[in-house]
Amino acid sequence: MGFLSVLSMAHQMIRERIQPGDIVIDATAGNGVDTRFLAELVGPRGVVYAFDIQEAAITATRKRLEPLEEQNLLPDLRLVYDSHEVMDRHVEQDHAGNVAAAMFNLGYLPGADTSIITKTDSSIAAIERALSLLKPGGILTCVLYPGHPGGGDEAEAVLQWAQALSSAEGQAVLYRMVQKPTAPFLIAIERSRKQP
Repeated sequence: MGFLSVLSMAHQMIRERIQPGDIVIDATAGNGVDTRFLAELVGPRGVVYAFDIQEAAITATRKRLEPLEEQNLLPDLRLVYDSHEVMDRHVEQDHAGNVAAAMFNLGYLPGADTSIITKTDSSIAAIERALSLLKPGGILTCVLYPGHPGGGDEAEAVLQWAQALSSAEGQAVLYRMVQKPTAPFLIAIERSRKQP
């Protein structure tokens, strides 16, 4: 058995910290894989926010969640057709500071126009906003893809941002295949339990 993929590792880290009824965020809904994963973890008493700037992603995510809806297992689902950069405008005020987890899967929507990619400035702004929405001890995962055009610059910028993160705000870890510099990698951040 080999090492876990970066996506599987992100899921494992999230799974260990989420309880039924929690509030969670999928910052990049894409085809709905992470949204469904989060929805199954928090269950019908939980809240899931999922953001994407592409209508096709919102449609694909809604479709992926249909089986949960048919079984009455769907949480309070907030599919938001907007940039993750402005997530704080869409998260209810009483949910801010109470979010248990936020997931990012940067890059582009698989199966769609690969020229539409996440951008460095908006991604870092979104990560900062997501971190501020987390409860103490909450977790943020970010999968980065340096192997596609534009992905390398974004991945390096997010890595530098995480390295500069104050330990008073959170602890960051890196999960990466060191012999393959263009392979996807994962940054995970646990929000500090003691806020400044």
